Amino acid sequence: MKASFKFSAFLFFQIFMSSQILKVNAQDSCNSILNLESKLLFDTTSFHCLSVWDQQGYILRYMRTDTNVWSFVLSAPNTNAYIAMGFSKNGKMVGSTAIVGWVANDGTATMKKYFLGGQSPNEVLPDEGNVQLVNLTSSVIVENSRIYVAFQLNTEMPSNRLIYSIGPAGMLPFTADFRLSEHQDHTSTSLNYNTGQSETKTLYANLRRSHGLLNMFGWAIFMPIGVMVARYLRHYDPIWFYSHTTIQSVGFILGFAGIISGLVLNGRLQNNVNRHKGLGIFILVLGCLQVIAILVRPDKESKKRKYWNWYHYITGRLLIFLAAINVFYGIHLGDAGSSWKAVFSMVLVVLFIIAAVLEIRMWKRK
Repeated sequence: MKASFKFSAFLFFQIFMSSQILKVNAQDSCNSILNLESKLLFDTTSFHCLSVWDQQGYILRYMRTDTNVWSFVLSAPNTNAYIAMGFSKNGKMVGSTAIVGWVANDGTATMKKYFLGGQSPNEVLPDEGNVQLVNLTSSVIVENSRIYVAFQLNTEMPSNRLIYSIGPAGMLPFTADFRLSEHQDHTSTSLNYNTGQSETKTLYANLRRSHGLLNMFGWAIFMPIGVMVARYLRHYDPIWFYSHTTIQSVGFILGFAGIISGLVLNGRLQNNVNRHKGLGIFILVLGCLQVIAILVRPDKESKKRKYWNWYHYITGRLLIFLAAINVFYGIHLGDAGSSWKAVFSMVLVVLFIIAAVLEIRMWKRK
C-alpha cells in the first residue's frame, strides 16, 4: 500500500514537473536561447532582442546583417490567428506595409506582404507594399506553442514606426485570395534600432485626453451634479433653478465639445469604434432634447406639466446612465489604463454617497 502511494506520488511529481517544463518551453523571452538555427534561413546570432507588446507576448529579434539588409524574427503565442508587423511612416495603419504570418490547422505555414491602402478588406492588398523582402529568406515556424515569423528587408534603414497586430482566432486568410480579416488588436510603437529601445506611441495623445476629459466632466460629472441640485436644493428657490440651469449648460457645452473632438479623433485615427461613436451621438441627441425641452416647458399650472416632468426626469437619468457606461467603454477602447477607471469610479462613488445622504435628509424632512 505504501509502495503504491509512493509510486503514485512519484508519478504525480513527474507529471507536474513535465508540465512545468513544457510551460517554460512554451514561453519565449530575451533571456532564452533561440533554438531555431537549423530551421531559419539566416543566422540569428547576436541579434538584438526586446519585448515589444507585453499584452500579447510579442518578442522581436532584429539586426543589420549586411550593408542594406535587415533581418527580423517576430515571435508570439500561437493562438490559431495571424500575427503581423507593419512598417509605417507616421505610426498609422493605413498607408503602412505589413508582414503577416500564420499556420493553418493542417500545418501549412504562410507569410505574406500586405499594403494597407484603407480600412476595407478590398483595400488591403497582398504582395504589395513599399518594403522589399529579400528572396528565399522568409519562413514561418511553430515551436513550443509559439509562432515565429522570420524575414529580411532590403533597405538602408527600415521605418522606426512599427505596428504590431493579431488577427481574430480561427479566421486565417484563405489561400484563394489571401484576404486579411480585420485585426483583433494592435499597438503602435517606435523603435530605436541603435539602442534597441522600443516605446508605445499613442497617436494624438492630447486630443485623446481632451476627448476623454471633456466627456467625463460634461456628461458624467456636471450633469449628475445638476440633477442633484434640482432634486435636493429646491427649498432654496429660485437659486436652485439658476444653479441647475447653469451647471447643466456647462455640462452640455463640455459634452458637446467632447463629442466633436471624438469625431475629429475618429477621422484621424480611422479606428473602428462604431459602438462608442454611436452611443456618444445618441447621448448628444438626448442632451439636445433636454435643451429643447427647457425652451418649451409648460407653466406650472398647465396639465401638461406633469408629463413634461416625467419626460425631463427619464431623459436626464438615461443620459447620465449611458454617459457613465460610454466613458468606461472609451477608457477601455483607448487603453488609457486602470488609473483612469479608478479615478472615474471614485468620482461616481462620491457622487452616489452624496446623493444617498441628501436623499435620506429629504425623506426625513417630509
